[in-house]
Amino acid sequence: MDNKSIYRFNVKKLNGEEISLSEYKNKVLLIVNTASQCGFTPQLKELAALKAGLAGKDFEILAFPSNDFGGQEPLDGEAIAVFCENFGANYPIFEKIRVRGPYADPLYQFFADKKENGNVRSVPRWNFHKFLIDREGHVVDFYYPFTKPNSSKIRRKIDRLLTAASN
Repeated sequence: MDNKSIYRFNVKKLNGEEISLSEYKNKVLLIVNTASQCGFTPQLKELAALKAGLAGKDFEILAFPSNDFGGQEPLDGEAIAVFCENFGANYPIFEKIRVRGPYADPLYQFFADKKENGNVRSVPRWNFHKFLIDREGHVVDFYYPFTKPNSSKIRRKIDRLLTAASN
């Protein structure tokens, strides 16, 4: 397996079930650290709109709640799911994790280490930091929280990845 790919990582769903990110092979992914009590929380709805706008395409959003910034994710488990459903979340939401520092989840340690992922060195500075992953599981770009999910900058890159990979 390609060690520069996210497919080597396992993550936990909100119900505690562990899955491999290899389940998302051949999909373009937008991975986002989320929080329910953040000024950027309305992006949950924008993520849902982005996903709906790409329905039928090999695209998925993966949301990882985190309480790393200002204690803005006080919820756990089912409470996170219910909260996100109020924003129309139509994408998988995983167990709350750490996304920075020495206790960061291995996936986010991978994002932070360019030697590991081969392309970027990016540590979230706040909630709603986004990583764009190609169909082979490689990190191709990242976006700061103020870049909205449905911005033309993100959408163009997703469309390019979807088109390039389907030729």
